[in-house]
Amino acid sequence: MARQHFLVVAYPGQGHINPARALAARLARATGAHVTLSVAVSAHRRMFPSLAAPDEEVHDADAGGGGISYVPYSDGYDEGFRLFASDGEAAWRHSETFGRVGREAFAGVVDRLAARGRPATCVVYAFLMWWAADVARERGIPRVLYWIQPATMLAVYYHYLHGLEELVTEHAGEPEFTVDMPGLPPMAIRDLPSFFTDLADTRLAAAFHGVRTTIEQLDIDRRSSSKPPMVLVNTVEELELDVLAASFPDLDILPIGPAATSLDGGGAAAAARASHDLYRHDEKGYMEWLDAKPAGSVVYVSFGSMSVVSRRQKEELRRGLAATARPYLWVVRSDDRDDGDGDGDGGGMVVEWCDQVRVLSHGAVGCFVTHCGWNSTLEAVACGAPMVAVPQWSDQDTNARLVAGWGVGVRAATGADRVVEAGELARCVETVMADTEAAAAVRRSSAAWKAKVREAVAEGGSSDRNLKAFLDRIANVA
Repeated sequence: MARQHFLVVAYPGQGHINPARALAARLARATGAHVTLSVAVSAHRRMFPSLAAPDEEVHDADAGGGGISYVPYSDGYDEGFRLFASDGEAAWRHSETFGRVGREAFAGVVDRLAARGRPATCVVYAFLMWWAADVARERGIPRVLYWIQPATMLAVYYHYLHGLEELVTEHAGEPEFTVDMPGLPPMAIRDLPSFFTDLADTRLAAAFHGVRTTIEQLDIDRRSSSKPPMVLVNTVEELELDVLAASFPDLDILPIGPAATSLDGGGAAAAARASHDLYRHDEKGYMEWLDAKPAGSVVYVSFGSMSVVSRRQKEELRRGLAATARPYLWVVRSDDRDDGDGDGDGGGMVVEWCDQVRVLSHGAVGCFVTHCGWNSTLEAVACGAPMVAVPQWSDQDTNARLVAGWGVGVRAATGADRVVEAGELARCVETVMADTEAAAAVRRSSAAWKAKVREAVAEGGSSDRNLKAFLDRIANVA
């Protein structure tokens, strides 16, 4: 029997690559199989900036097991594409090119690996990589979707695209209108993805095309096989028991999260992780700065790798943080800076990028002001960090609802422009950090969920069992 070879393919964004790398590393350690991670050239060249050529292949022998090979594909945008720096026409052009060029280039990756005697025996196609499923299907290669958002979000998209699109669109302008979806509590329009409600932004329509076609791949496989399609989900069974039990009668769902390389350890491993991020970690001594702060005293602020934070929002954040009179660590990316953004006042530090899990795990951090991207949300839960949710777009409104429902944070009120004002920010920070019973309850919930998540990924935990179940099933069909 040929040696197993997992080919994991991901979209070229930091929030997509992080869980893909984490899963690839777990597969390599758990099986000793060949594992290849394929991302677009635009991301590959930033992960490995010292390469002689931007599409040069890399093998990381330190990833555990047989290591991880990195083999890029071109998506037609080898210099990268920024959705929020484009207009609707450019976004639709990117969607078309990404599907056409990416599909052709990835097919070449699959065929070259086979020609070298290392044929892929399972293609793991992450969120938005729908055409990789097409390529695998044409070659008879087993395939599995890797869903890098919560199971709740998969249920929302799945049911929206299977009978609820017209109803939701009709009420898109009514934030409190509720929609009933199988296996989910009633969902208010305000808690659904911005793709459903911000109908005037054609950039979002273009971005949602990738979501739609990803779900369509499940329908194709469901119709063509007697077995339900397998879906690996970057969540924890205990966090979403109800939705996992009731929402997916036509799918084989395996929650295997949290998938985060930063949860695997520190030291040299942490340095290696930083070297492969798309953003260079700030050289300021932020961990030493945290070491000097009292336990639970610091507000950590980050809006992730993609959201564009307006000048007005930054000013409101500055004023709100000052009003709390608490020390803060604030991430402002180099590609999202205005004049003066690199300067914290006497009580804070501003960095361009950092090792987020190390920060969230630090005892000095008492609160995380977050856009509620799923990686950030799940990392905060895994580290026991209470949250102030300030959702911006995509799945983040739904994630913010989950945060409040788990009792691990509060959702800040924002205007139509998604800006949280200074007074509201300060109020929310105090809600989770003050010396009150309400804040203590949030901290207790955060600590309890941290323990459950750590149990899930430990030997014999739910995520560990589900990953082993996936490996057993693939071994029987590969």
